[in-house]
Amino acid sequence: MKNIIKLLFGTIFTAAIIMSCKKDENKVYFEGGTNPLLQASSTAAMILLPGNAAQKAISFNWSNPNYHFNTGVSSQNVTYILQMDSTGSNFTNPSIQEASIANDLSVSLTVKELNTYLTKLNLMENVTHNVEFRIKSVLVNNSVPLYSNVIKIVITPYLDVAVPIPPTGELYITGDGTPSGWTNSPPVAQKCNKVSNTEYNITMAFSGGGKYYKFLSTLTQWQPQYGGNSATGGDFSANMGGGSDPDAIPTPAVAGNYKITLKFKTGKYTVEKL
Repeated sequence: MKNIIKLLFGTIFTAAIIMSCKKDENKVYFEGGTNPLLQASSTAAMILLPGNAAQKAISFNWSNPNYHFNTGVSSQNVTYILQMDSTGSNFTNPSIQEASIANDLSVSLTVKELNTYLTKLNLMENVTHNVEFRIKSVLVNNSVPLYSNVIKIVITPYLDVAVPIPPTGELYITGDGTPSGWTNSPPVAQKCNKVSNTEYNITMAFSGGGKYYKFLSTLTQWQPQYGGNSATGGDFSANMGGGSDPDAIPTPAVAGNYKITLKFKTGKYTVEKL
């Protein structure tokens, strides 16, 4: 009886080892790839002009990274991301700009497209800046990233905005999260401070979450209208008239005084608890 049990145990143990080996054989391992080689149509200094907005500013092309696995060359789709950052930031800038290019080895940017990226990078207009470009290649879920060489170009952007500025030069806050409620004639106390043509802010006392607010430019009119969808800040958009209204911004969950800042150059707003 003991011999039978030993024999049975040995058979099960051997089978387990064989199954384990088979499982290991079925695993797919990344064995490496080649960092893309990035090239630009020109690296000469550039002065971007609004009159040339539709013209091609620059083109980039890069080599295939040739992702390789233990099963052979990858057949997965590769996503390429053109990264843009100011020199010295080493692509760690919180405002780093990225353009996603799926299954292609080149991309061209118009003057306006390039200028918009630089604007969102918070680069001052009409001033020369050292800008760096590189390609990041990734597989599904941003896995196994590979980075190209860095190309540096001196570029002078022009004034542009991600969101149209208030045509009246004024901005008011309205909504059930404000003292006046929803109205297109909010009181002077709800008028924003104008920091510049492209930046406004206002300090408001919010009672907590569950309410909403937006911004208006022209008293007695619901458009132009500005809004977003995050209580903590993010992107905002506009309806300048005739389109769909943007989302209403939810009030912060915690009651208190908050400073809301809208930057039309970058199309971003911040909500800061005081």
